[in-house]
Amino acid sequence: MIVGLLLGCGSMARAQVSFGIRIGPPPRVRVEHRPPRPGPDFVWVTGYWYPDHGHYVWESGYWTRPPYPGAYWVPPHRADGEYFQGYWNGPHGRFYHNHAWDHDQQRDYDRYRDDHHDDHH
Repeated sequence: MIVGLLLGCGSMARAQVSFGIRIGPPPRVRVEHRPPRPGPDFVWVTGYWYPDHGHYVWESGYWTRPPYPGAYWVPPHRADGEYFQGYWNGPHGRFYHNHAWDHDQQRDYDRYRDDHHDDHH
């Protein structure tokens, strides 16, 4: 009995415990009206739902200029019950949108330079 207890405690010590919150799939995508493009260098980011503190929040579609030349928007998506946020991709790699910028008229434009500046050049 003691051997069984020791073996049981040993396997419990190796057990892993993880906690996660699954909020399920987002609601249906909203139908949006796309206003005219403000300029030739603007890209349309289609509206999407994103998780925020245990529920989904709608991010309306918007025109923005990419964070650096040649970047393109990769929309957020769900796969196997997991949410993957949208991001900009291109010759300088991935650059993630920060929702704190949503009230700024320029949104993502030139943020790459701000976040990746090199003080030596």
